[in-house]
Amino acid sequence: MRKDILAAAMLGVASLGLASCGAETTEPVAEAPEGVPGMSVENARMVLAPVAGNPAAVYFDLTYDGEGNTTLRRADVAGAESAMMHDYGEWAGKMEMAEMGPLLLQKGDKVSFKPGSKHIMAMKVSPELKPGDTTEVTLTVIGGDKFTFTADVRAAGDER
Repeated sequence: MRKDILAAAMLGVASLGLASCGAETTEPVAEAPEGVPGMSVENARMVLAPVAGNPAAVYFDLTYDGEGNTTLRRADVAGAESAMMHDYGEWAGKMEMAEMGPLLLQKGDKVSFKPGSKHIMAMKVSPELKPGDTTEVTLTVIGGDKFTFTADVRAAGDER
């Protein structure tokens, strides 16, 4: 009997809390500004594939001069269904492209995402993205902070 009374009392208190939820208005919570202090990018470009439907590649020069270490863990490209950071490594005696793991960045690091090395693969790119356009690339570090930059869209035969 005591358990029934306790359960009923708890249910009553919980329902009062829920009932009051709809009556109150709350101020929107301000989000932290997007950015990773000390991170900058130059020479950003997305090179479209020569065959429509194939992945595009994103290249850029990244500099990190933040106070503490950070780790790059993800990339997203506007106008692409998905994106992955890739790098080359040796496997069974030959060089192969593979998904890249997280990239530790320390103060003063300069990392080039370039052909034949680190790069971002953009999959299922919108046919609306044409050479001469720009797109946004977003890098996410561990902890969720994001750094967004603009990349020029180039044709497959243009300078990489």
